Amino acid sequence: MDQFTINLLFVGASFALYIGIAIWARAGSTSEFYAAGRGVHPVTNGMATAADWMSAASFISMAGLIAFTGYDNSTFLMGWTGGYVLLALLLAPYLRKFGKFTVSEFIGDRFYSPTARVVAVICLIVASTTYVIGQMTGVGVAFGRFLEVSNTAGLLIGACVVFAYAVFGGMKGVTYTQVAQYCVLIMAYTIPAIFISLQLTGNPIPALGLFGDHAASGEPLLAKLDAIVTELGFNEYTAHHGDTFNMVLFTLSLMIGTAGLPHVIMRFFTVPRVADARWSAGWSLVFIALLYLTAPAVGAMARLNITEMMWPNGGIEGGAVTVQQIEDDPKYDWMATWQQTGLLGWEDKNGDGAIQYYNDKNADMQAVAEANGWAGNELTNFNRDILVLANPEIANLPGWVIGLVAAGGLAAALSTAAGLLLAISSAVSHDLIKGSINPNISEKGELLSARIAMAVAIAVATYLGLNPPGFAAQTVALAFGLAAASIFPALMMGIFTKVNNKGAVAGMLAGLIVTLVYIFLHKGWLFIPGTNSFTDADPLLGTVKSTSFGAIGAMVNFAVAYFVSKSTEAIPAEIEELVESVRIPRGAGAAQDH
Repeated sequence: MDQFTINLLFVGASFALYIGIAIWARAGSTSEFYAAGRGVHPVTNGMATAADWMSAASFISMAGLIAFTGYDNSTFLMGWTGGYVLLALLLAPYLRKFGKFTVSEFIGDRFYSPTARVVAVICLIVASTTYVIGQMTGVGVAFGRFLEVSNTAGLLIGACVVFAYAVFGGMKGVTYTQVAQYCVLIMAYTIPAIFISLQLTGNPIPALGLFGDHAASGEPLLAKLDAIVTELGFNEYTAHHGDTFNMVLFTLSLMIGTAGLPHVIMRFFTVPRVADARWSAGWSLVFIALLYLTAPAVGAMARLNITEMMWPNGGIEGGAVTVQQIEDDPKYDWMATWQQTGLLGWEDKNGDGAIQYYNDKNADMQAVAEANGWAGNELTNFNRDILVLANPEIANLPGWVIGLVAAGGLAAALSTAAGLLLAISSAVSHDLIKGSINPNISEKGELLSARIAMAVAIAVATYLGLNPPGFAAQTVALAFGLAAASIFPALMMGIFTKVNNKGAVAGMLAGLIVTLVYIFLHKGWLFIPGTNSFTDADPLLGTVKSTSFGAIGAMVNFAVAYFVSKSTEAIPAEIEELVESVRIPRGAGAAQDH
């Protein structure tokens, strides 16, 4: 059986499962569409949240960014897991106790203002749409490779599949579909990692193998990798090279962005009790840790495998891989397959019949290149997003493992896309249409408007996914910056402070606008290529990149909200009582003197 047929079997079987679950759990009421009838068990919810959370950025892109940068990109791991701790401690139980369907509804009621609710909807739509672009990018990469079609065709097929199960199932269908998707994606991520760890280190646990010895040479795996990449003029893999201030801001942006992401927060509205919300966050972290502890090993081992394939004879002295070897040796078949997608490319610039892969921007390597007659790095295109998907092929693993990874990559992208689209559709139908435009709309009319909003969101995300502003994980990082700057401060102030409605609206708008402008200055206005004034290599504010600005945007939000609130009237007494009741456990009285 050829690889294409195996891929179709795995992907087809997983899709049949998802759509079958969506039909079985079809939402019949708005409560089921928005919050799954509030009847989801904490462990089930934890697994669904993990699938919702572990997007194309986590599954497809993160290990690739770690592989090609090393230690400096471990910020993705720290920020994304740290955010769950914030969510479990500071937000999830209180929001569940408030008992609403959506984040915008909480903000509208807590700040006693329809304007605050509409502003929250705008913030939510901007952050979620930016996030969906990253998912659709991942869907295009995965479908393009495994169905052996172009990136564009892959993206359009993925959009149709998301439409099929997210529009009909609502939160109830999405929840149970995501449990199945978690099982698929975690097996797809860890099984190849176990195989590769055994090949390279003899240890079946990738996270331990990463710090073990390289089986072939006997030296520590990371020391071996450091030696190989530095010989080719790249930065040392395990050392810190970037700006520490930007690194701290970026980690903070990811953390508070995670805690402010509406599609994740919505999951905590689906559990029966307040205590279950905290347990859900704890279980989510356990399920997420299974992938996040494996990702650094996947990145490092893949980088070692790729580099050794490009220099199969033991480094520069042994000579680079030949064009004939790439064409004739079955071990290199993966390169021709990925070349078809347009995400991998090479060129024999100096006509010596070999493909030299090295850092041609390094001054020392330029001298080595001149001495050897090289004409620049000849591995001209290696898109970071292909690394995890290509990993089993690079390591020469069995066909069924490659098929499983295909299904896993698609499960990761589609599960998050569905959650985000649900957040967008509920914001439009429940908060904008029912909350502001037409409060008397029937339940049937509200469900229909939710489904239409979701269809429009899919169309917009697909269009933007064709021209994304970066790799999947980088695009997603921008969405975290927007959530960090707009939604997270409003939720925190709503629960823990007495900020009034005017302060909240001014703060959200200030945080969103300043962050959006900073991102557009670096990534192009509305992400249109060529319209940017700065780049992340040479940012506007010192060393602060556009992906790190969310933390500064959040500080602007807090500051503006505080000053506006202080200079306007105090919050009404009933809202003050509401805030106290949300924050203090039921039955807690004053301390008694015995």
